[in-house]
Amino acid sequence: MRRVIVDSAIYRDGRRTDGPADLSDALEEARATGDAFLWVGLHEPTAAEFDHVASEFALHPLAVEDALKAHQRPKLEVYDDSLFVVLKPVVYEAKSDRVSSGELMIFMGDSFVVTVRHGGGAPLMAVRKRLEADPEVLKHGPTAVLYAVSDAVVDHYLDVTAELQVDLEELEADVFAPAGGSPSNTAARIYTAKRQVLEFRRASGPLAGPMARLTAGSVPFVNEEAQPFFRDVSDHLLRSNEQVEGLDRLLSDVLSAHLAQMGVRQNDDMRKISAWAAMAAVPTLVAGIYGMNFDHMPELRWTWSYPAVIVVMTGIVITLYRMFKRRGWM
Repeated sequence: MRRVIVDSAIYRDGRRTDGPADLSDALEEARATGDAFLWVGLHEPTAAEFDHVASEFALHPLAVEDALKAHQRPKLEVYDDSLFVVLKPVVYEAKSDRVSSGELMIFMGDSFVVTVRHGGGAPLMAVRKRLEADPEVLKHGPTAVLYAVSDAVVDHYLDVTAELQVDLEELEADVFAPAGGSPSNTAARIYTAKRQVLEFRRASGPLAGPMARLTAGSVPFVNEEAQPFFRDVSDHLLRSNEQVEGLDRLLSDVLSAHLAQMGVRQNDDMRKISAWAAMAAVPTLVAGIYGMNFDHMPELRWTWSYPAVIVVMTGIVITLYRMFKRRGWM
C-alpha cells in the first residue's frame, strides 16, 4: 500500500496534523472530533491494493470498479455512503503538439476524501500544497478539496486551449501563405489538430453536467455554501468549452480552405499544361503536314519556303503565348 499511497494526512481546522499510519485508525480519529477529515491520495492502485481502501471507507463496488478500470467519462454519482466524481485532466505536450488526458477519481464521504489518479496531468500535489497554505479554505472539509481539485483541472483547460489556439494560428499562416507549403503535410497537420481538439472535448465536454449539479446545490456530502465557488468553476468550464468548439469550427474552415486552394492550384496547373500543349500543337501540325512527302504540295519548290514556315510557326506560338499570358494561364 505504501507504493500507491502518495500522501495521507488528517486535517483538523484547516491544518495538517500527524495521525495513525493505519487507515482505519486514522479515519476513526478524524471522525471522533467532528471537525477533521482524512485525505488519502492514491496513484494507479491495483485491485488488490485498492480493496483494502475500499473496505476501510465502505466505498460502493460500482465506483470502485470505475476507479480501477479508468477510461471513464467525467461524471458525478451519489451513493449511500459516498460521493464519486470523475475528472479528466489534460496535458499539452509542446514538443509533439499533442493533447493527452489522464483520469482523476474523487471519493467523498463522512470525514474522508480519497483521490485516485491515473496517468499524468493531475495537479494533486500542487493542490494539496496550496490548500495546506490556506487553512481558511481547507477548514471547510472535503468540499474544499473537491472545489480546489476541480478548479485546478478546469483552469488548466484554459491553458491548453491557449496552446491549441497558437497551433491553429500557425496552421492558418501555412495554409494562406503565398507558397502554400506541402499540401499533404498541411492536410495531415490539420487532421492531427482536429484529433487533439476531439481529445480535449472528450475531457471537458461531459464535465458540464456534474458542474451544473454542484452549482445547483443539494448534492450530498457537499457544503451548500460552496455553490458560488463551483459556479465560478462552471463559468470557466463553459468558457473553455466555447473556445474549443470555436477551434473545432475554425479547423474545419481551414481544412475546407486548404482543399479549395488545392483545387485552384490543380486548375492553374491544368491551364498551364493546356496552354503549353496548344503552343506545341501548332508547329507539330505544320511539321506533320509538310512531312507527308506528297509530290504536289504548295511552296515545295520555293526557295524561301523553309524560313517562311519557321517564321509563321514562331509567330503563331508567340501570339498564343501572349494571349494565354494576358488571360493568366501562364
